[in-house]
Amino acid sequence: MTDSTRRPLAVFDLDNTLADTAHRQHFLEVRPKNWAAFFAAAPADPPLAEGIALAMESARTCEVVYLTGRPERCRRDTLDWLAAHGLPEGRVHMRGNADRRPARFTKLEILRGLAQDRDIRVLVDDDELVCDDAERAGFTVVRARWAAKSEALQDAQEREGRT
Repeated sequence: MTDSTRRPLAVFDLDNTLADTAHRQHFLEVRPKNWAAFFAAAPADPPLAEGIALAMESARTCEVVYLTGRPERCRRDTLDWLAAHGLPEGRVHMRGNADRRPARFTKLEILRGLAQDRDIRVLVDDDELVCDDAERAGFTVVRARWAAKSEALQDAQEREGRT
């Protein structure tokens, strides 16, 4: 049962929803993929105006929560990036460093956990498979389609469980 006395949650993905990863995609387009460099470059991600505006607007009526496929070892850089771009404070849920399940599984598991005691007003994510599964599970979804699509990132999210 959800707690109706607390503000609902607005859940935001990071990569290609709030943060533009285009400048670091090349690290995923080589063999072997250079994951260390890919994640090390994340602090330089430019913000995506559409996603930032939606997060700021959502914070007026919801508690903002961040749900990313980034590994836990990226937490400090992620928190610093959120603060540097003036995003609302909120809990940040990250995948475990050794968790290689597809993003659609890890994110849906966390969403269901959050929904046990809180109303989730919206999930905002760029990953179509995450969005599809969340909608099938009954969540309201906004598909973040304001960043250029990257096959390398999509592959990393679905097949390699890395982001």
